[in-house]
Amino acid sequence: MTEAPNPTTAPSAPGDDETEVEHGELVQQPGAGPAADSVEEETVTEPAKVMRIGSMVKQLLEEVRTAPLDDASRERLAEVYERSIVELSSALSADLRQELQMLTLPFRDDGTPPSDSELRVAKAQLVGWLEGLFHGIQATLFVQQVAARQQLDQMRQLPGGPTGPPGQQQGLPQVQRPGDDPGGQYL
Repeated sequence: MTEAPNPTTAPSAPGDDETEVEHGELVQQPGAGPAADSVEEETVTEPAKVMRIGSMVKQLLEEVRTAPLDDASRERLAEVYERSIVELSSALSADLRQELQMLTLPFRDDGTPPSDSELRVAKAQLVGWLEGLFHGIQATLFVQQVAARQQLDQMRQLPGGPTGPPGQQQGLPQVQRPGDDPGGQYL
């Protein structure tokens, strides 16, 4: 059975059935290219800020679960929650900001503080969204790392790539070792 030629490999030399030369391909970062200008990408402009706020909100959720709250503490937690949303929004791209705003509903505006249950639900929802955001960031970093590793592996397989003949790399002068023939003797 005859195999179709692979478009990423060059034909082998006549009589040499085992040698194939692979050509590397450039791996672009997600969002790079002509379509990148028209499509907005989900980005976190200040990841450290998002991590700090996320940790704080998670800790506050634990406090709300374990401690009984009076009216003043519920009002304060509601203010902290709303301020956290504002600060998070400032560290996100427009599409993530819009997603966050759609998920976070304001507390009722009748002058009474939210109940313990309302605070727990709101904070748990925010913590869940942030954890999803963190997982998305980790997945993106992993994909970028794998793509970079594949690109490096492909570059290593190219003739004359980063690894050339032993003792000689492309662009570097060859170092003469003791005992090597210098090409002639001087009198």
